Amino acid sequence: MHHRSRLLFLGLVALSSLAACRKEATPVTDSPLNLPATPYDYVGVMLPDYLRQPGPGGIIAANQDNTPGSNPTTNHGATLGRVLFYDRNLSQNRTVACASCHKQEHGFSDPAVLSKGFEGGNTGRHSMGLINARWYARGRFFWDERATTLENQVLMPFQDPVEMGMTLSEVTQRVQQHSYYAGLFRNAFGSEEVNSERISRALAQFVRSIVSVNSRYDEGRAQVANQGDPFPNFTTSENNGKRLFLLPPNAGGLGCAGCHNTDAFLNAPGGPTNNGLDAETGGDQGAFGPTQNPALLGAFKVPSLKSIAETAPYMHDGRFATLEQVIEHYNSGVQSHPNLAPQLRDPQGNPRRLNLSAQQKADLLAFLKTLSDPVLAGDAKFSNPFKM
Repeated sequence: MHHRSRLLFLGLVALSSLAACRKEATPVTDSPLNLPATPYDYVGVMLPDYLRQPGPGGIIAANQDNTPGSNPTTNHGATLGRVLFYDRNLSQNRTVACASCHKQEHGFSDPAVLSKGFEGGNTGRHSMGLINARWYARGRFFWDERATTLENQVLMPFQDPVEMGMTLSEVTQRVQQHSYYAGLFRNAFGSEEVNSERISRALAQFVRSIVSVNSRYDEGRAQVANQGDPFPNFTTSENNGKRLFLLPPNAGGLGCAGCHNTDAFLNAPGGPTNNGLDAETGGDQGAFGPTQNPALLGAFKVPSLKSIAETAPYMHDGRFATLEQVIEHYNSGVQSHPNLAPQLRDPQGNPRRLNLSAQQKADLLAFLKTLSDPVLAGDAKFSNPFKM
């Protein structure tokens, strides 16, 4: 080989080797995430047949699905949503995530009366549990239903000056700063582009996937033709409590299913309800605030009762520390208000007094505890994906 040609050849080999080395040595950020190679299944959850049949209140839960056609839940989309849900980097000082106020082991609620924001300030209301958000047909969120869709709702805590203190532009920038998001966005949406709409869609997909189908109530419901039948896996007390819960007052029950209907146990078609917490509701006007509808003064959204034993304290302001106190409120403490729900009035229009015996209270409490879902509380696909 000619000397000059040989030098050129050796130079090309050297450059080729250098390029190969550089390709192999490209720094790869050590991901802080612990995700399975194949994403968890968020779509194929087996919905029991009874969710497609009339449940408490005679309403079919599966018909109340608020998933929009423009944002169907996918396994990769919900996986991205899960990471966003637990990412503390998305608050101003990187200390608070969505999961800070919605803890899996507490029914995706908060054991504190009011949650702490990124600088330690208190939120305005108690953090509502997220279980069965998918089955709320109205598709409106927050206690006062000010968010018109779940896709709108999931972006609002980021922008709240107490909760996370960010702008959507800042949230987008924070996401773009972390290389582990590139593949997640590509898997979920086909490209690595990050924007607030995609963040919204992914978070909404994750929240809609949080459905409860593994409580003792579910186990019993699957064994009978009608929810009013005695459940074979229930104790006598639990079945008596279920009967009190389901039946209307004129049939010997308490009428609880009037506001906690379907087998998802939320007020699917009814919307915000005034449950007689206060005779005067000027302090927190509830759904009147965003609507200015006088009929909604002092009315609040009715959350699902699934895993209710894990979501203490209760009500929009967390005023009740225990389920026993909640039961006593409906037994003897309902206050007169012009907007008091009809289900809580007696035939004369006054607040209903149930006059429950100690045994009836114990039976109702026993039934409510059957709604706890231990599978959901420990399911890895809803847990913190960041390595501890």
